Amino acid sequence: MKREVIIDTNGLMIPGQFGIDIFMELKRLGFDSYIVPRASVRELEKISTQGRGKDRTAAKVALSLLERCSIVEKHGFADDVIMELAQSTEDPVLTSDIELKKRLCSKGVTIVQLRERTHLSL
Repeated sequence: MKREVIIDTNGLMIPGQFGIDIFMELKRLGFDSYIVPRASVRELEKISTQGRGKDRTAAKVALSLLERCSIVEKHGFADDVIMELAQSTEDPVLTSDIELKKRLCSKGVTIVQLRERTHLSL
C-alpha cells in the first residue's frame, strides 16, 4: 500500500537549506508517494525569482525536486490547501512552518518535521 505525505513549501526547501535528502528520509519513515499543492509550487517559483541568497537557492533546488512529486491542482492559499488535503486524505504533512504546525496539530494531523537539522521524524 502506498503511504503518501504532503510536502509544503518550506518542507521542499529543506534540501537546499540543510543538505538533507528529504526523499531518502521520507522513504526511511515509510513514505513512497509525495503530494505538493500547486500553491506551494507557485510560492517556490516566486521565491526562486524574488528571494535572496540561501532562500532563493533553496527554492531553485526545491523546484528541481518536483518531478518526484504529484502536484495537486487545488485553488487557495497554500496552508489552507494543505489543511484541506491533510484532513480529507489523513496524510501526514512535512513542514517547518510553526503556524501551519499549530493548525495541523489542532486537527490531529500527523506532522513530519526536521529534527536537529540532520534528519526528519514523525
